[in-house]
Amino acid sequence: MRIILISLLLFPFIVQAQVSGVEKKIIKSVDKHNAAAEALLKHVVNMNSGSMNFEGVKRVGRVFKEKFDELGFNTTWVDGKAFNRAGHLVAVHKGKDDALKLLLIGHLDTVFEPESPNQEYTMVNDTIMKGPGVVDMKGGDVIILHAVQALKDAGVLDKLTIEVVMTGDEEKSGSPIHLSKQAITAAAKRADIALGFENGDSNFRTAVISRRGSTRWQLKVTGEAAHSSQIFSEKIGAGAIYEASRILTEFYKQLSSEKYLTFNPGLMLAGSSVEYTHGSDGGSAGGKNNVVAKDALVTGDIRAVSPEQLERAKKVMQNIVAKNYPKTSAILTFSESGYPPLAPSEGNKKLLEIYSKTSEDLGFGKVTPVHPINAGAADVSFTSGLVEAAMDGIGLSGGKDHTIDEFGELHRLPVLTKRAAVFMYRLTLTK
Repeated sequence: MRIILISLLLFPFIVQAQVSGVEKKIIKSVDKHNAAAEALLKHVVNMNSGSMNFEGVKRVGRVFKEKFDELGFNTTWVDGKAFNRAGHLVAVHKGKDDALKLLLIGHLDTVFEPESPNQEYTMVNDTIMKGPGVVDMKGGDVIILHAVQALKDAGVLDKLTIEVVMTGDEEKSGSPIHLSKQAITAAAKRADIALGFENGDSNFRTAVISRRGSTRWQLKVTGEAAHSSQIFSEKIGAGAIYEASRILTEFYKQLSSEKYLTFNPGLMLAGSSVEYTHGSDGGSAGGKNNVVAKDALVTGDIRAVSPEQLERAKKVMQNIVAKNYPKTSAILTFSESGYPPLAPSEGNKKLLEIYSKTSEDLGFGKVTPVHPINAGAADVSFTSGLVEAAMDGIGLSGGKDHTIDEFGELHRLPVLTKRAAVFMYRLTLTK
C-alpha cells in the first residue's frame, strides 16, 4: 500500500491535460443521468429511514441494492441483529488484478424517525430541496451511485475495485460498536483509499481530510459523609463535590488551550446519594445543605484530532484525578466504544490536492479543507490507520442538517457527481 502514497505524491507529474477524452465521456454520462439522479434522490428522501425504523432503513437499502445490481455489482445485506440495528448494504465491483481499491462510504439512516414532522421533500425553488436526510446523506448516496455509473459508461470502471458500504446506523450507532462498524473496518483492510460522501460542512468548496474522534468519559468521586460543620476537618476532608470541582477546574486549566482538543462535562450528579441511569444520560441525586456530599458523578466526551493527542490528554486527565483532596478518591474511565479520530495524514492531504485540481480543471473552483473543529465524528473515521489515505465531505452540499429545515442544493448534484467521478478516474492514473 505504500506504493499508493508514493504515487499520490507524484500525481502532478502524471496528469498534465486539463480534461481528457475519457473525462469528457464521464461528464457526458453525468449530464445524461442527472434527471434520473434527481428523481432517485426525491424517491429515497420520501422514505422514512430513521435509525430505529429498521424496516425503513432496509427499504432504502433495497432501492440502492437494485441500482447497484443493475450496474453489475455483487450486493449483500449485512443483517444488523448482532448490533441491534437494521444492517448495512455492501456492494462490490472487482476490477482488473492491478486495479486501485477504493472504499466508498455512505449511510442509509437519518435522524428523522417516523414520529418526526419532517417526512417528505419540498422544493423551496428550482434549485433548493428541503427534506429529511437530503444532505445527510441520501444526496451523497446518490452521488456514489451515479459517479460509478459514469465510470462504467466511460469504459473505465474495471480500472477500479470498488467496495461500497452504506451503513444503516451512522446517526445512532449500534452496540457493540465493533460489530456495528465491522463492515467498514473489514472493507478498509482490503482498500487502498477510502472516500466518504457525507456533506462535511455542506460547502461544495470544501472537503474533509481530518475528523476529530469522540470518546465518552465518566468520573466517579467519593468523599466522607458527615455533618457540614465537620467539612475540611482532618477526619472528614473536602467532600465529593469539592473534589469533583477541583478535577474539572484542572482539566480546564491544563488542557483547554490545546489546539483541536475539546472535552465537555455534559452531566453532573452529586450529593449524599447518586443514582445514574446508564443509557439514558440522566439520573437522580439527593442531599442536604448541612450534609457533606458523599458521591459525585460526571459524564462527558473528549474530542481529539489524532490518537496521539487523545492519549496525551487521557494521561493528563488521569494525573489530575490521582491528586485528591483530603479524604476523597476518584476514578476516571473512558469508553472503548467511541469514534476514532481521522488524523490529517500526508496521504489525506494529497487526496485533497488531487480533488481540488480536478475541480479546478472542470471549472468548479478550488477545494479547501474543512477545519477539524467543524468536522464531527463519522463512519470514515473507522478507516483510520487501515487505508493509505482517506477523505470525506464530498457528498451533496446544503445545510441545516438534523433539523426540519435541512436542505440540499439540487443544482450542485451534477457538479459534485462529475467532480467525484473524474477524481476517482484520476486516482487510477496513480497505479
